[in-house]
Amino acid sequence: MYLTAVMDWYSRYVLAWEVSVTMEEAFCVSALRRHGRPEIFNTDQGSQFTGEAFTGVLKAAEVDISMDGKGRAMDNIMVERLWRSVKYEEVYLKDYESVGELTAALKRYFAFYNEERPHQSHGGRTPAEVYYGRARLALAA
Repeated sequence: MYLTAVMDWYSRYVLAWEVSVTMEEAFCVSALRRHGRPEIFNTDQGSQFTGEAFTGVLKAAEVDISMDGKGRAMDNIMVERLWRSVKYEEVYLKDYESVGELTAALKRYFAFYNEERPHQSHGGRTPAEVYYGRARLALAA
């Protein structure tokens, strides 16, 4: 199974995610469309992110494309840390019997991650507290 996520780097809030049984671009495009238009979109150089189907959507929406250096996981450390958390706090602890079961578990996990799991880098606040607090500040300005 393959998992992609759209994350707000500042708050670490997972805005959208998708799973797929293949590493085609369609599931990445779907996750992107579920979130809406970001200003900048950063990815690694995986084929699902470098093809025309994905980059074309970004270009058409006039989104700045940022890509990590080849083999440089530290360039996208926020998402790499998310993958570690998902694996060690959810995936490696379970034995899913179907794609539907995995998807339901990930839905619960991302709700927990966003709404309940405190982050040390944000003084113990959750991604949702930081993301929505920041959004409220922007609306008030």
